[in-house]
Amino acid sequence: METKRLIRSRSDSMVGGVCGGLGAYLGIDSTLVRLFFVLLAFAEGIGFILYFILWVVVPREGRVEGTTLEENVRAGAEEIAERAREMGEELQKGVKISGRQSGLFIGAALILIGIFYLLDNLNIFWLSWFRWGVIWPVVVIVAGVLLLVHRIRGE
Repeated sequence: METKRLIRSRSDSMVGGVCGGLGAYLGIDSTLVRLFFVLLAFAEGIGFILYFILWVVVPREGRVEGTTLEENVRAGAEEIAERAREMGEELQKGVKISGRQSGLFIGAALILIGIFYLLDNLNIFWLSWFRWGVIWPVVVIVAGVLLLVHRIRGE
């Protein structure tokens, strides 16, 4: 009887193969595992932390049997670094392709987020209503309305 090993999947991988490997190990659809990690991400980032720990510790499919934890950690960290470089290059290409307007939009969004956090941390008594928990849903709603209006107008 063959024992099951937890490995990161090469064929069922979106980022690091963790969810695909967990799905195969547990005998469930990897989409459910991904949904679980997304829900955990909303629980104060626990999903992100757990995912990265598993990415570093769990060996990739096809790795040699009997590798040590240290070798798995080193290989996982190198893989994360390579994936981060690839994603950075893709983001750079995306911003260059979509033109100047997207760069202006991203820059303005970053400045607004910085201002929100700064004002929230200043603890000025007359700004006590100003909390990120209140502002964030409003920003998401406004962004959604703007996207819908933009789509309806056919722009």
